[in-house]
Amino acid sequence: MKILVLNGSPKEKSDTIRMTKAFLEGLNRSGNHEVNIVNVIDKKIVPCRGCFGCWQKGDGHCIIEDDQNEILDMYVGADIVIWSFPLYCYSMPSHLKAVLDRTIPLVQMRMVEEADGSVHHMPLVDFSKIHTIVISGCGFPNWEGNFDALRIMCDQCFHGPDMVCVPEAPLLNIPEAAPVADTLLDEFRKAGEEYGKELKLSPETIARLETPMIPKEDYIKGVNGEA
Repeated sequence: MKILVLNGSPKEKSDTIRMTKAFLEGLNRSGNHEVNIVNVIDKKIVPCRGCFGCWQKGDGHCIIEDDQNEILDMYVGADIVIWSFPLYCYSMPSHLKAVLDRTIPLVQMRMVEEADGSVHHMPLVDFSKIHTIVISGCGFPNWEGNFDALRIMCDQCFHGPDMVCVPEAPLLNIPEAAPVADTLLDEFRKAGEEYGKELKLSPETIARLETPMIPKEDYIKGVNGEA
C-alpha cells in the first residue's frame, strides 16, 4: 500500500511523530508498504485565497504555485493518509491547517444533499479508496474538553476517520518517563499491526492508546515543577 504521512509537528524532536513512527513499524509488519513522510513545516504552503480558481480549472490542482499541488497528487494516490500533529489551540497547527484548507481542489462547486439532510460538495476524486487516520498528542493530562473541537472538525472533513488523541504526550521525550512512554509506543506498534490487517482500529485499541500514562495529579505536579 501507499502510505502518506502529513507530519504537522514543527519540531524535529516531536512527541506525536514518535507515536506515528511506532504505528508505522507495526503497520509494516503486514507487508512492504511505500511510506512517504512529508514534514509540512519544511514546505511552502501559503494560505488559501478563497478565489475558487481551482473549481474553474477542475483538474484537482490549486492555481497557487507552491508545494501544495505535489501534496495533492500524493494524497489522491495514497491508500492510507495519516494526519500526524500536536494539538494547537484545540485544533491542528496553522501550517498543516493550510494544507487541509487547500484540499478544496479535490471537490467540485456542485453540491449534493444526503438522506440525513447534510449538504456537501461533490468529490472530484474517489475518497472512499483513501483510509484516513488522525494521530494527535497534547500536553494536557486528560482528553475531556481538549480534543472535542478537533474531533468535530476531522469527522466533518474526513467523514469518520480513525482518530487517536493522546494526552500527556510530552512524557515521550522525558527520559525519566521511559517506562510508561515505552509501553505506550509498544501499544502503537500493536495498533499499527492491527490496522495493517483490518484497515481500522477497534474501540478497545483506541481506548488503550488514549489512556493517560500517569495519574493527572502527578502529571500536573511535574509540569508545575512540584514533583
